[in-house]
Amino acid sequence: MHNRLIYLDHAATTPLDPRVLEAMLPFLSGMSGNASSIHQVGRAALQALDDAREQVALVLGCQPKEIVFTSGGSESINLALKGVAMALRAQGKNHLISSTIEHHAVLHALDYLVEFEGFTVTLLPVDRNGRVNPADLSAAIRPETALVSVMYANNETGVIQPITELAAICRERGVLFHTDAVQAPGQLSLDVNALGVDLLSLTAHKFYGPQGVGLLYLRRGTPLVPQINGGAQERRRRAGTENIAGIVGLAKALTIAESERTTHASRLRALSERLIDGVLSRIPQSWLNGDRESRLPSIVNLGFACIETESLLLLLDQRGICASSGSACTSGSLEPSHVLLAMGLSPEEANGSIRFSLGKQTTDEQIDIVLDLLPDLVAQLRTVTSCAK
Repeated sequence: MHNRLIYLDHAATTPLDPRVLEAMLPFLSGMSGNASSIHQVGRAALQALDDAREQVALVLGCQPKEIVFTSGGSESINLALKGVAMALRAQGKNHLISSTIEHHAVLHALDYLVEFEGFTVTLLPVDRNGRVNPADLSAAIRPETALVSVMYANNETGVIQPITELAAICRERGVLFHTDAVQAPGQLSLDVNALGVDLLSLTAHKFYGPQGVGLLYLRRGTPLVPQINGGAQERRRRAGTENIAGIVGLAKALTIAESERTTHASRLRALSERLIDGVLSRIPQSWLNGDRESRLPSIVNLGFACIETESLLLLLDQRGICASSGSACTSGSLEPSHVLLAMGLSPEEANGSIRFSLGKQTTDEQIDIVLDLLPDLVAQLRTVTSCAK
């Protein structure tokens, strides 16, 4: 590893906050009872679980019993989409709506429901800025629509969707609304009532918590068929012995993210604007992907004509700079980003785009180092492509 490592891939995963580790340690080293056991060690685990649920509910502005702990974002999303779809199918509700820029956890769960469960799906388009038009949602809702799922903020571009508006349309039409809010904590409000959502998915490792633990907010009365069967944990909505240490870590991380949200977001905004301005002014034929205003301050997706992302990422990595080509779940793939293609970029433009995602450890100095290196690396790669000549 480079001795001057600059980690700009926080949208993929964030380092564990030392305060979160401290909260988890008692449950990792000795005090790790099963919350279903009636003896004192089990009761201590149950108390920790209850406390964590209350802390999370405080941040989301909901009731503790509306929180279902899971193994992460993908499970929360699958539970929401498949759980609601299967619960409402008996009422003749066999249609689902989402968007073309969702994370693969959403898109692949929908593919499953189409292929194996006989559902139909409508994917809403986005404009050049990567935003869904609420009028398109309104037009797509049918009497048989069971659920709409649109992400809060995109993991590749950081573009924020008009969630409150979309959720209000669904509420008016009697359709349930789910949002993948995985990228939002620490940057956007998570008040589920202000947002107007019925279901919301989070995962701890995106906000300086541990990997392998997440949650689904499930508004009281929302029908749901469990996707993991077994014990009676999580009010019979998700079987399996609870990951107490992970859940305690999630609750601590979420509480910190919310309490530091305003200062964290404004610091990141200044850093990301510095990066965007620096790149656009120093590198010809470069551009920002997605809306400049309505986006997460942590995510900067930049495009460069006449280069290939993979080559640029390797050159950056050799110099100790960690960035990505978009979604962490597809970073091993050489396919152009489905998000950027959906926004109207050509495959060449999409293949020349790179995501820098900033975090707590990111400094002005690190951004300056990237800005000093990047123009030369892009120029170096362009010398070997014919389109730049």
